[in-house]
Amino acid sequence: MGRAFEYRKARIFARNARLSKTFTRISKEITISVKASGPDPSVNSRLRMLLQKAKAECMPKDSVDRAIKKATDKDAADIKEIIYEGYGPGGVAILVVAATDNNTRTVSNVRSYLTKHGGTLGTSGSLSFLFEHKCVFKVAANDSVNLEDLELELIDFGVEEVYQDEETGDIIIEGAFESNSKIQSYLEENKLEIKDVEFIYQPNDYKEITPEQRETLNKLLDKMDEDDDVSIVFTNVKEEEE
Repeated sequence: MGRAFEYRKARIFARNARLSKTFTRISKEITISVKASGPDPSVNSRLRMLLQKAKAECMPKDSVDRAIKKATDKDAADIKEIIYEGYGPGGVAILVVAATDNNTRTVSNVRSYLTKHGGTLGTSGSLSFLFEHKCVFKVAANDSVNLEDLELELIDFGVEEVYQDEETGDIIIEGAFESNSKIQSYLEENKLEIKDVEFIYQPNDYKEITPEQRETLNKLLDKMDEDDDVSIVFTNVKEEEE
């Protein structure tokens, strides 16, 4: 079958790995959400969003049901979201968002990844001031929506920016993390289809590093991405110019 088949097979395995990682992340977030605010999506706005995200990612329903049940199972391990902060190669600030049932295991792994790639693990709160916690909603393209009018409407709900994705036509809405529930409620009440929402840490400033340091940083990020406890990683590194 030759090299072409091997290439396709590699892509299939890579895609399956990404799906597995995505499903694991969503499952843990669902469990955490249900533990915090209950299993009823009509009163748990975060759970409503996660169910939509699971549907958009084609996550099997039985996997979703297991994640919800796990939150009410007294014998199940208690999963918590924890943020680890540290420096990577070239002094890049790194925030690691993890969902774990064993903080000792996860912090040990994160420290090891950082140390082996020329970084260090910091203390809680030591780097968070370098980032802004934000929510980013992706709303389905809608020709009847005027972006300027929508932005004016949403300013009072904590929205900072509204723009359109040039490739998909989807509407992107960014705001302060604390405003996510109010923004979600407005969008739902006005029948605007929410396709996805992400909670991000956006750097206040960006750091430039050398090509060698970037190569090491990419290896570090790849290693963290392989860890099932790690949900997502944010850095303040400046993107490479194309």
